[in-house]
Amino acid sequence: MSTVFGALNRFISRLDSESPSQSSRDRSAYGFQVLRNKNLEIPIEPWYDFIVGINGRQVDNPDPNLFATEIRNCAGANVNLTLWNAKGSRSRNISLPVPTPSPTLGITLQWTPLSVTEDVWHVLDVIENSPADLAGLLPYGDYIVGTPEGNVHGEAGLGELVEDYLSRSLRLYVYNHEYAVTRLVTLTPSRNWGGSGALGCVLGFGALHRLPIPMTEPVAGPGETLFETARVSNEEHRPSSTQPESNSPSIYPPPSSAPQSPDMLVPASMASPPRPSATLPTAAGLPKGAMRKPRNAAASNMAFDEYFREGEQKSKEEDFVPSSKNAAPPPPPPKSAKSVPPQAKSPEPTAEPQNEEKEE
Repeated sequence: MSTVFGALNRFISRLDSESPSQSSRDRSAYGFQVLRNKNLEIPIEPWYDFIVGINGRQVDNPDPNLFATEIRNCAGANVNLTLWNAKGSRSRNISLPVPTPSPTLGITLQWTPLSVTEDVWHVLDVIENSPADLAGLLPYGDYIVGTPEGNVHGEAGLGELVEDYLSRSLRLYVYNHEYAVTRLVTLTPSRNWGGSGALGCVLGFGALHRLPIPMTEPVAGPGETLFETARVSNEEHRPSSTQPESNSPSIYPPPSSAPQSPDMLVPASMASPPRPSATLPTAAGLPKGAMRKPRNAAASNMAFDEYFREGEQKSKEEDFVPSSKNAAPPPPPPKSAKSVPPQAKSPEPTAEPQNEEKEE
């Protein structure tokens, strides 16, 4: 299984190398990563949420004082924040009230590139009685997202960290997708546990092993984008090619005015264009034989019914099945004289010749 994931990761890396401008543009996206959230009433998740916009504008300046000033200017009102989440790489907008006495949100931020969330290792398999098994790592559901021992970058970053902590306690931040919790796991890498590797588990890295969306959110519909990338500040807005221009005629009805969720994909309601109204020519204006009888919509169905009835009738004739309509019962067989078998007669005893004695 790990070989298949490795081949797919190499193929995706090759595609990324063919478009360096797109890769560099995505990696140049920055935002304020939420490190701590002291206000439990604010629906912001530490480490996974990045603030990439405020009040409809892109956050393109790393100066925290400008961000704090914008928050204070919204004292007594609401501030609109655009958040990018590492779970599924999705963006959302929230509106938070800013108190007047202390115009703060109670969160700790750090200017961080969004690409830091790509340094994630997916636990694919755990060998029994290995250091990973003893530490409680779960296959397929666990993702190693970081460590308090320092920053880990790149696919080989975790392996280098494990080599530095051989026979020593190593702490790892592990996110579980099934339970949507992040826990601190302590394990001791070793080469002498009786198997291969220092951890005893199979890890996946790359685009196929990024953090998925939580299981509580609806599943992505057909054609919906699974991973979104935050728009860079210097990137020009390009109109979508799927939307028709305003001055061009369209055969589709206008969209409904009811508010729709940005995470839901609303398919276009396609309507066929109206048929052109044309008057049918009369029989006087056409040559003889040109007028044909209008086709009946049920003609094809009647032909199929006739075909099936004919086949059913042939089948009954071959099976000698009498028809249910006006079918007379078959005549009884002709009466014949009952042949009585002859009664067996016992053979009559035959008279034995008797020797008559004559007296002389």
